Amino acid sequence: MNYSFFDFLQLIGSLGIFIFGMKIFSEGLQKIAGNRLKGILSGMTRTRLTGVVTGFATTAITQSSTTTTVMAVTFVNAGLLTFVQSTGVIMGANIGTTITAWMVALFGFKFKITTIAVAVIGVFFAFLFSKNNRLRNIAEAMVGFGILFIGLDFIKGAVPDINSNPQIFAFLDAFTNYGYWSLILFVLVGTVLTLLTQSSSAATAITLVMVFEGWISFPIAAAMILGENIGTTVTANIAALVGNVHAKRAARFHFFFNVVGVLWMMALIYPVLHAIDFTVQYFTENPVSLMAGSAESRANATLGLSLFHTSFNVLNVIILFAFIPYLVRFVEYIQPDRGGKDEEFHLQYISAGVMTSPGLAITQAQKEIQQFAAVIDKMHDSVTELLFDPTADKPKLIEKVRKYEDATDVLEIEISDYLVRVSEHTNLEHWMTERIRFMQTAINDMERVADIYYQVAKLCERMVETESVWPEAATAEMQQMMQALKAAITTMQDNVARDPAAVSMKDALLREDAIDKYRDQFRDNHYLRLEQGDYAPRAGVIFIDMLNRLERIGDHILNVNESASGRRLKALRIEGAAPLKS
Repeated sequence: MNYSFFDFLQLIGSLGIFIFGMKIFSEGLQKIAGNRLKGILSGMTRTRLTGVVTGFATTAITQSSTTTTVMAVTFVNAGLLTFVQSTGVIMGANIGTTITAWMVALFGFKFKITTIAVAVIGVFFAFLFSKNNRLRNIAEAMVGFGILFIGLDFIKGAVPDINSNPQIFAFLDAFTNYGYWSLILFVLVGTVLTLLTQSSSAATAITLVMVFEGWISFPIAAAMILGENIGTTVTANIAALVGNVHAKRAARFHFFFNVVGVLWMMALIYPVLHAIDFTVQYFTENPVSLMAGSAESRANATLGLSLFHTSFNVLNVIILFAFIPYLVRFVEYIQPDRGGKDEEFHLQYISAGVMTSPGLAITQAQKEIQQFAAVIDKMHDSVTELLFDPTADKPKLIEKVRKYEDATDVLEIEISDYLVRVSEHTNLEHWMTERIRFMQTAINDMERVADIYYQVAKLCERMVETESVWPEAATAEMQQMMQALKAAITTMQDNVARDPAAVSMKDALLREDAIDKYRDQFRDNHYLRLEQGDYAPRAGVIFIDMLNRLERIGDHILNVNESASGRRLKALRIEGAAPLKS
């Protein structure tokens, strides 16, 4: 045997170059597409059929079914897609991923593309340093394209020669003599191979090389392709682990859809393979049976394998299309909605890891900030009930506010960490960098709002402990202050849900101006009541302390609105507006 450990390391390194090239190629294509990917996914999924077309188109653009399915799961998590809409996208992604196999089979085995790939890198490498973002992204995609095929050529050279290493062939051949059971075994091998490489494209390329070099037969390679269709679902399921119930359902659907497809294909595997064999022989100049496994048939076997890959995924969509509602109900049954438990105090919209497209990642962060604003709104309602409902269970409400405050601490840290990881992307456009900075500022202000609401809740607790009571006039004033804050929070929620250009600062400034006027008016009234002896000094101290804290909440809410607009108040100042406060 002439195959050493060093030769094996060369094979692993060649595979690494291929995967790296695929990663760079895919990321470059996604950057070129930019925010249009969001438009494609969220705007073309009204029916399952358009969803299939959308999934196919998105995978063709990104050259990665994993990216498309993870994106679909993330968008379901973010509420941009429904679970049912995502099913079409996932089915289309399965078809779109077969383009990679055709690209590798045609360019990697039928043509000597290595010299062209090196030339492509030579032409576009200089543009990686261009200040033009679009030109730089195109250069990145083309350099990745070149590295991909260089890696494929290295893989072909690093795979042990069949004539010089008969022991390896004998080892593999020992597992291929069990007829149908061998096919089942290699379905598992294909699944494990995809799990190890974390790329169905890389696993498919390895399978194509193995059949081209004669290490495995065409039927065995087809079984591995089926296994790779199962293995590719794992990444989306991992991404859904931290998602809500709808994201988990989308990921489970992807898994079961592919598993059902593999099951029916395994029942018809031999007739389908013979049909593929007949088709390839009919349309090629060298009509040698792919099933023979001869040296003459190997070049065509790569085309036959690509045709099998595409045929399987297209037929799977066609056959199962009418049964999707039943599969959806099955997934909903095994992944039930447990109500609020899945969404209790953790990120709802950001999936594991940062999305390849920074623009899409920013969209997910914005959805998370909307959740942050919703928590602030709930805190306000709880504090309002704590202040003015005499029948309320005050210890329970104070504990509820404390839990909300803990949740905002988690949200601030997790969103901030996510935004930092997004900002680590090289070559971020200026607007993305600015948007990330404003988002960081917004979540910091929102966390301060939560802190102050908790402080107000503790002041309520002190009132109960000291049996302090306000006169009706003071209570009515505090109610007015809380109502003004509620209106400001509603405006804030509306603004953080909008694109920066659509944010209206006029309403935000008017809300803040009303809060300031109430604070000034009620403060004067407070001192007058103290002079008249309308309430005890202890109750008065709590009143003025609470009034000042609520006014500070209004200041932070205005800061959040400013951050949502993506501009500084001095550039937005309207006549009579008050300056921004810190």
